[in-house]
Amino acid sequence: MIINENVYVKDPESSALGKKILNESILLIDEMGFEAFTFKKLGQKIESNESSIYRYFENKHKLLIYLTSWYWSWMEYRLVFETANLESAHERLKKAILLFTEEIEDDLSTEHINESVLQRIIISDFTKTILTKEVDLENRNGFFLIYKRVIHRISQLIKEVNSNYPYPDSLASSIIEGALHQHFLKQHLKSITNCDDLITPADFYMDMINKVLN
Repeated sequence: MIINENVYVKDPESSALGKKILNESILLIDEMGFEAFTFKKLGQKIESNESSIYRYFENKHKLLIYLTSWYWSWMEYRLVFETANLESAHERLKKAILLFTEEIEDDLSTEHINESVLQRIIISDFTKTILTKEVDLENRNGFFLIYKRVIHRISQLIKEVNSNYPYPDSLASSIIEGALHQHFLKQHLKSITNCDDLITPADFYMDMINKVLN
C-alpha cells in the first residue's frame, strides 16, 4: 500500500517493528477504543520503548490516519480487481456497493494487518480522522487522497449507470459513510436502524440505488 509520506515519520512497512506497531495497534484500539489508546500502552503491548513508536508516528491521530488510509487503499484495490471483468455498468456498481457495505473477513495474505478487526475501527473511528480543526490543512497535505479517490471511483460507476443523475459524488460519499454508520447503529443503537441479522446495510443501499437511479 502506498500511503502519503506526510502521515508518518518512518514508513512502518519498512521494518519488522513497524509492522508489529501496525498489527498490535489495530488489536489494542479495537480492544480499548481509540480514546483510551496511547503509545505508552502500545509500547507495553509490543514490549518496546514508547519512544520507538514516535520514530514511526508523530501522534496517535497520525497513526489512525495511516490505518484508515491503508484500509481505503486495500478496498480500492479490491474494487478495481473485482469489477475489472464485469461488462455491465449495473453489475459493476452492484459489486462496488456489496464490497463497501459487507462485513469483511481477514485477508490472510497480509499477515500484519487483520482487515476484519480494522473494519471495526473504521466503523467506529474513521470520522475522527476528518472531524477535526486541522482537516483543511491535512486535506491540502494529501492525507485523504486515497479516501477521496475511492469516492470518485464509486461516483464514476454511478455516472456509468445513469449519466443524467445530478448528484453522483454526494450519493457515492453517502453510500460509503452511510454504510459505516448503519453498521455502527446495528451494533450499538439497534432501535434506529432496520439493519439486523437478516437485513444488511447492503440490502438497504441496493434498494436505494435501484430507486434513485432508475
